[in-house]
Amino acid sequence: MVLLKILFCIILLVLLVSWLKINPFITFLIVSLTGGLLLGLPLDKVTKSVEKGLGDTFGGIAITICVGAMIGKLVAVSGAAQKIAGVLVNGFGIKYIQWALMLVGFIIGIPLFYETGFVLMIPLIFSVVYRYKLHAVYIGLPMLAALSVTHGFLPPHPSPTGLVNAFHADMGKTLMYGLMLAIPAIIVAGPLLSRTLKKIDSNPLATFRAEEMPEDKLPGTFNSFFTALLPVLLLMSTTVYLNFDHSHSTIHNIIAFIGDAPIVMLISLMVATYTMGIKQGMDMKHVGHHCAHAVKDVSLILLIVAGSGAFKGVLSDSGAAKEIADILKSFNLQPLVLGWLIAAIIRISLGSATVAGLTTAGIMSGLVLHDPSINPNLMVLAIGAGSLTCSHLNDGGFWLFKEYFNLSIKDTLRSWTVMETSVSIIGITGVLILNAVIG
Repeated sequence: MVLLKILFCIILLVLLVSWLKINPFITFLIVSLTGGLLLGLPLDKVTKSVEKGLGDTFGGIAITICVGAMIGKLVAVSGAAQKIAGVLVNGFGIKYIQWALMLVGFIIGIPLFYETGFVLMIPLIFSVVYRYKLHAVYIGLPMLAALSVTHGFLPPHPSPTGLVNAFHADMGKTLMYGLMLAIPAIIVAGPLLSRTLKKIDSNPLATFRAEEMPEDKLPGTFNSFFTALLPVLLLMSTTVYLNFDHSHSTIHNIIAFIGDAPIVMLISLMVATYTMGIKQGMDMKHVGHHCAHAVKDVSLILLIVAGSGAFKGVLSDSGAAKEIADILKSFNLQPLVLGWLIAAIIRISLGSATVAGLTTAGIMSGLVLHDPSINPNLMVLAIGAGSLTCSHLNDGGFWLFKEYFNLSIKDTLRSWTVMETSVSIIGITGVLILNAVIG
């Protein structure tokens, strides 16, 4: 019965957005309230659940998306994105630019949360698209596939890290096996899949479109790369340090504070204000003008992603996720497949890869810890793969992709959703092959 109620909510969501053309944020509020009532939440808790889910999601992404958009705008209008695009194309050639962007996405995706990496890399993707008159989805999907795979498969991301701890798995082995699965998953779901999507008509978000500048007016190569990648460098260096230093010293606490994503983004914005603004001849008034326009351009995206959190909050508070998992747990399936399936169903229902992974960890932990025949490292990856399945209208990542690339829902489903599902299927296939090889 719970599954039918959630299915009704998902169908309602699709119909309101695609058929009646209601604003997605308003649609999420309507569907969240409807879902809360159908799933039995008390009347006095439905609105609170919606507010909490929306607030938790908004609080987690507001600084990253807004400040990331400001950095992206400055990188675009200063000519730094044009410079970076030129260097990449000269180094790899237009023919292999997809692979260059995919490699960059994989490297920065290891330490960065998906949303952070997405916002930071979008200006780079669009600068290549605008300058060389290429198809946006064709060029951008491989990089985003790399970001998605690292988010679902590899520590130190929240879900894989939580799964490693829950199953007492080996972080090093999980990372090694995860890298083995990540490479084929990214290649198939990125460059190979995107070849079939060249005809998708995309007019990316205009905030990252900058006028072509003469070469002598562009920032230097080092300055351009350093400013664009500073958030990545800060997050990577602090993550490495904290993985080695487990003390509670003052230095540890300072590094942990600096390495927190909102602080990293604020530091990076201050640096970009100088390197891409003042140093390039802008005054603070013009820098502020560009930053304000960047936030205005992403404000609707921010609301839509937060709206998806309201629906997720209702489903979590109602206990629907646990009920779904308990139903599936009664099936007689191979444990790795069961873990993947539970995570996939929760992901499709709630729209969050992290919530799907961590919820499944609590359900499967007893089985994994008491059955020595189950490889805990592979279970982490099986659940991680399941948590990426079939991203659709209730997932904030779906709307980020749709709105930034300015796509129709149909084209977002046949590009983004197919990419995510491909990664998931390749992931569980690889897990089962590894399980057969290593026992």
